[in-house]
Amino acid sequence: MNKVLNTIGLDKKPSETKVVVAMSGGVDSSTVAALMKKEGYDVIGITLKLYDDGKEVAKSKQCCSGQDIMDAKRVSNKLNIEHKILYYQNKFKQGVINNFVESYLKGETPIPCVQCNQTVKFRDLFEVSKDLKADALVTGHYVKTITSNNRTVMYRAIDKNRDQSYFLFNTTREQLNYLRFPLGGMLKNETREIAKKLELNVADKPDSQDICFVPNGDYASVIQKLRPDSFQKGNIKNLNGEVVGVHDGIINFTIGQRKGIKVSDKEALYVLKINSDKNEIIVGPKVKLAKKKIFLKQLNLLSDIEEFDQNIFVKVRSTGDLLKAKITLRKNNTAEVNLANSEDGISPGQACVFYAIDQLGHKVLGGGWIEE
Repeated sequence: MNKVLNTIGLDKKPSETKVVVAMSGGVDSSTVAALMKKEGYDVIGITLKLYDDGKEVAKSKQCCSGQDIMDAKRVSNKLNIEHKILYYQNKFKQGVINNFVESYLKGETPIPCVQCNQTVKFRDLFEVSKDLKADALVTGHYVKTITSNNRTVMYRAIDKNRDQSYFLFNTTREQLNYLRFPLGGMLKNETREIAKKLELNVADKPDSQDICFVPNGDYASVIQKLRPDSFQKGNIKNLNGEVVGVHDGIINFTIGQRKGIKVSDKEALYVLKINSDKNEIIVGPKVKLAKKKIFLKQLNLLSDIEEFDQNIFVKVRSTGDLLKAKITLRKNNTAEVNLANSEDGISPGQACVFYAIDQLGHKVLGGGWIEE
């Protein structure tokens, strides 16, 4: 006789199933907490305080601010669930902010949201949830998971405009087996409708857009505050090695950038390369941005090696399209990616995430960090 599973795939009654819901204070995680409570689960909401808000972030569209913590508390009170606040400012600074700054100083374009998921959200919150004897850690991320034979696989969300699988490629298999993502099969507007029906105070709250510790998207101001010595003038060179201008610090530039170079030529110039060792920027025509070969480091694989023999698609930026590619896995947790068609603006520091298409959708095979 088959076991009767509850809605999160466990063979226990909801009332006997304890879940921790990561509550950011936004509509997505609040709706998840409400759904879990409505279905009869034993719910504990946990909100992370990750950084100390200054006056400059009070009106920015960020997650995890002081206002968000208050919103999460209000939702928890309305749902009559236990709510905890974990003060992770030091963990966040060491695991996310410091890495972000160092990556920019190396001429990379980092993605702190991946680092945040990899460290404080899934590693540390995972351990806390285990300590609380929770059966699962539930979040409001838009990804789909399917569990069979005690193994969970990740797929892109139904709502492709909201899909967050790119940011979760570094999730471990152990974490994935423990995590649950109830919104992966919903559209964003459906989530808001549920929140309105449940009369949650965050039903119409706008989505966060900025990186939480970067007020109004101003990366340079954050780095200047933490590393004021990093703004050093250097040369801007063309592909012939000729000096064509001077910059005020490489952190003001990213691969593929056109505006703000302040160098004129007969055709538009783009940032092609950032040499942090020499503190110089290399510029050239847009056609030189096109790349077909990428080298990756620090791979995280969520599938078996045999699956890489099939047609693979990759994403090289969070908002990018799926690109057909061939993956060659190498020693020391590295890989070579050969794209079927050239792609512009690929930058070291970004993630390259692998997907395979099967009858259930776009399956996440893992990914790695772009090194070159």
